[in-house]
Amino acid sequence: MPHINLPEGLQGIRAAMAFRPETAKPLNELAEVLLHAPNSLTPGERELIATYVSLQNDCYFCQTVHGAIAAAHLDGDEQLVKCVKADFWSADISGKLKALLVIAGKVQKGGKYVTAADVEAARNVGATDIEIHDAVLIAAAFCMYNRYVDGLDTWQPRDEELYLQRGRKTAKEGYVTMSKEYLPQDSRL
Repeated sequence: MPHINLPEGLQGIRAAMAFRPETAKPLNELAEVLLHAPNSLTPGERELIATYVSLQNDCYFCQTVHGAIAAAHLDGDEQLVKCVKADFWSADISGKLKALLVIAGKVQKGGKYVTAADVEAARNVGATDIEIHDAVLIAAAFCMYNRYVDGLDTWQPRDEELYLQRGRKTAKEGYVTMSKEYLPQDSRL
């Protein structure tokens, strides 16, 4: 049961955002830029970073929904998402993404854990400065999103199909468009 009176029937962050739409708008806009907007990293790769950080933070809602969004961007490859969550070193992903996941995992522990050697290793496998920047910001943002979801003890059903459906829809429509379905009419502008 949530710690505060959140709107019923909305999972995870969606309930918290519907409760306080003034803060939902910039949070969704940030997610849109980081995860969905054009970038040299694919949306699937960026969603895998969000999924991995959410896993490290033990946020069921975020790791599950972003894993579903990642899979939707990766032609439905749920197995790849599971492999990244279990052991990204053995996953069939690029060396660049593995190096960025190392950085993201260190940011999850604390920003000062990232070393110059980590950044150099990412550059050595082709990561650009903007990709390194975005991996750090995705990791930092998802620490915040995860704590937002779990700090309010939001409703996080264990029905995987709900997350897969939401993942497909979000992958197609993006974060800002999707948020309009649960925000009050006056905050949709």
